[in-house]
Amino acid sequence: MPEAPSVLPGLAVLLPLAGAAFVVLAGRWPNARESMSIGAALATFGVVAAMLPGVVDGEVRTAKLVELAPGIDVALRADAAGMIFATLASFLWVLTAVYSIGYMRGHAEQNQTRFYAAFALSISATLGVALAGNLLTFVVFYELLTLFTYPLIVHRQSAGAIRVGRKYLAYTLSGGLALIAGTAWVYTLGMDGSFTPGGFLDDARLSDGTLWGLLALLMAGVSVKAAVMPAHGWLVGAMVAPTPVTALLHAVAVVKAGVFGVVRVMVFVFGASLLNDMGAGQIIAAIAAVTVVLGSVLALRHDNLKRRLAYSTISHLSYIVLGVALLGPLALTGALLHLVGHGVTKITLFFCAGAIDVHTHRENVSEIGGIGRQMPITMAAFTLASLSMAGIPPFVIFGSKWLLGSGAAQVDQTAYLIVYMVSGVLSAAYLFPIVYRAYWRPSVNFPRFSEAPVLMVAPLSLTALLALAWGLVPDLPFSFLSLATSVADAMDGAK
Repeated sequence: MPEAPSVLPGLAVLLPLAGAAFVVLAGRWPNARESMSIGAALATFGVVAAMLPGVVDGEVRTAKLVELAPGIDVALRADAAGMIFATLASFLWVLTAVYSIGYMRGHAEQNQTRFYAAFALSISATLGVALAGNLLTFVVFYELLTLFTYPLIVHRQSAGAIRVGRKYLAYTLSGGLALIAGTAWVYTLGMDGSFTPGGFLDDARLSDGTLWGLLALLMAGVSVKAAVMPAHGWLVGAMVAPTPVTALLHAVAVVKAGVFGVVRVMVFVFGASLLNDMGAGQIIAAIAAVTVVLGSVLALRHDNLKRRLAYSTISHLSYIVLGVALLGPLALTGALLHLVGHGVTKITLFFCAGAIDVHTHRENVSEIGGIGRQMPITMAAFTLASLSMAGIPPFVIFGSKWLLGSGAAQVDQTAYLIVYMVSGVLSAAYLFPIVYRAYWRPSVNFPRFSEAPVLMVAPLSLTALLALAWGLVPDLPFSFLSLATSVADAMDGAK
């Protein structure tokens, strides 16, 4: 693929940093502060969108940020895989920025300047992860993402929030140490760590012990943020944070950085051919399959709406890990499309949960009987997202699950096709009763409420409609399917 130096990848990372600075400067004036947040989000998305046409046509935009030593660079590279993640994150930031205003005002949250600044910094790190050109750059932004999201998780500064924040750091920094160790090992072996379709370790002629050691360290590092069991405990606890933060964690940044890291490690560091020779794909696939099923089963147990959605996320993240581990082009295409589908679907569910919380102060499924008649737009959006999450056609997750299941059959792993089917049934089992209760189980004491503020309802309505629209036309307007297909073709052609 032709590469072209460009300022745009660097600008995509720097604009949220500038946005954070302007938010702090405007902190005394709430309207100006919120305008700065939305403006930074729009500008960042505009820069990312400007790179899309060239990348869809096969061009790769590159930018060298810092040369630490000869052959050791902090560099950005906007390729097809990175642009899927960068486009999704920057686009959803725009909607989350709008939603956050309604939520933070409606909840009368304290320290809003710090919130908006940390949010912008987190998006900067997320885009750095998405556009990283090599392992070193990936690690730098991956660790920055941990540090920038910590103030968001402990935002309310309660004893529970502080305790959860410590747990979050314990998990993610431990995973980060493993990732740093694996990356350092790669560089000591004389490689520059540049991401290459099909992997750069395939031709390195390393011993089996070295290969397995590198795989263990790198996969341990990315699996923590991907919430692969048993490294999932931090994600459930993080539900103590404000809803825009949980939406960020689940749909835009942290966990998506983890599963995107799985893509980078398995496809661009090791490659399908080498992993098949090692027999590593089957081990990773088995762990992911267990997480898919157990995450869904555990979701059934929880009455708290956000905790139920958290376990749903744990399950659906491993859809992606399993798809990548199957090491086939159809499954990889499905995994990348599921990253998009889960992002837009899960952010809708969390947006709806936040709207219900702000407007009714109710957080448990057992408390929302009849709310479909009181908040019809919010619950209509929740219903659409629930249909998508269960894989009902023609929603976007149906498309990704179809490709994932077909990919399992393509590589003669029908057991994993059954795993995807069972998980779809379980998704319906923990989401559809919420919809039923909202419309057909009215509570005796449920008062009448209008909808949540329009700044909350408008974003959740749009994301719900996108979960349907991207199922019908997954390439419009951001070419997600075309980009995913090109990544899978590059991997397949490299074998």
